[in-house]
Amino acid sequence: MPDSPLLTAAAVAVIAMAIAVVVGVGLKVLRSFRDLGTDAERATYHTLHAASQAGQHLRRGLNPAGAAKASRQLRTLLGSEALAITDTSGVLAWDGAGDDLKPRLMDLAAPVLAGGRTAVLPAGAEGTGGSLAAVIAPVRADSRVVGAVAAFAPSAGAGLVRATGEVADWVAVQVELAELDASRTLLMEAEVRALRAQISPHFIYNSLNAIASFINTDPQRARELVVEFADFTRYSFRRHGDFTTLAEELRCIDRYLLLERARFGERVQVSLRVAPEVLSTVIPFLSLQPLVENAVRHGLEAKEGPGHISITAEDAGAFAEVTIEDDGVGMDPAQLQSMLAGHTDGEHVGLRNVDARLRQVYGNDHGLVIETAPGEGTLITMRVPKSQPGHDA
Repeated sequence: MPDSPLLTAAAVAVIAMAIAVVVGVGLKVLRSFRDLGTDAERATYHTLHAASQAGQHLRRGLNPAGAAKASRQLRTLLGSEALAITDTSGVLAWDGAGDDLKPRLMDLAAPVLAGGRTAVLPAGAEGTGGSLAAVIAPVRADSRVVGAVAAFAPSAGAGLVRATGEVADWVAVQVELAELDASRTLLMEAEVRALRAQISPHFIYNSLNAIASFINTDPQRARELVVEFADFTRYSFRRHGDFTTLAEELRCIDRYLLLERARFGERVQVSLRVAPEVLSTVIPFLSLQPLVENAVRHGLEAKEGPGHISITAEDAGAFAEVTIEDDGVGMDPAQLQSMLAGHTDGEHVGLRNVDARLRQVYGNDHGLVIETAPGEGTLITMRVPKSQPGHDA
């Protein structure tokens, strides 16, 4: 029985719909493929992605764990049969074939590590085992050879030699960045030690004298001051952590001011206004106490009569804003600017150290803002981000 026109039309419609779906899917796949760019763009992306991944593993310098992970990415970049990374004392990582060459690599790399020049060893050369050629390029950090990158392939053409040298130079940059990070950490630790040294001779001597003056006249207060002094010094000289919370730093300031008021009496008046929501903000350790000490020593101590220090901590959106203001003798702005820039030595070393640490941690936009003039007192403002995922108190 011949097909009816209705059935024929339905079949044609179904076939048309199927073709449309296939064409639509095909066009979508084609568009997705085109979105990846040209072959050159895709190759560039894969190269940059591999370099980025390898760089993350070398952030702490040349060590076995990081080198082992980075070597896989770097071998992909070179397209070699095997790739090795060494320091000056041994093989840190080996990825790919030719494990039989690994015990001999340091002997092969010895001239490179000693002289700092790339070595090209053709297949069959003494020490290579006869199956793979080797290109060994030095890794230089500053003027020092700190290791080598070795690539192994059936032959060592000019392209592989140049590429291995470039990879070694790239590894060297990562090593230098890691050393820079380590130097910044050491610098921060040195600055904290400098602040502690500043506290030690001046404040401790005066505090002990103040406590001694109460031993006969008010033994109970002398005992209380001894406890406060012990808590203050325990916090100031602790050995762990570069960061603390705003609440802990304010508690340290409270103890410091109790001890100073034991010496100055009513000459030092203090007001405090703190927003509860910023108390948990993480700040560099000993970044507020030196500012308050500066207000007492250089603002109020030289002033006739009583002086006032106002400490505020407020919520400023993504930041916590802390201000310390005194109505003391003030400073010459030009001399202050020169001191903060490190051009002159002065009595305000605490300000310079805190300013430098804030800029190192948060960037140049987050240094201290200081408003002062002779006879006009001093206002110091510090702004720190409330969210700091990489900093633990």
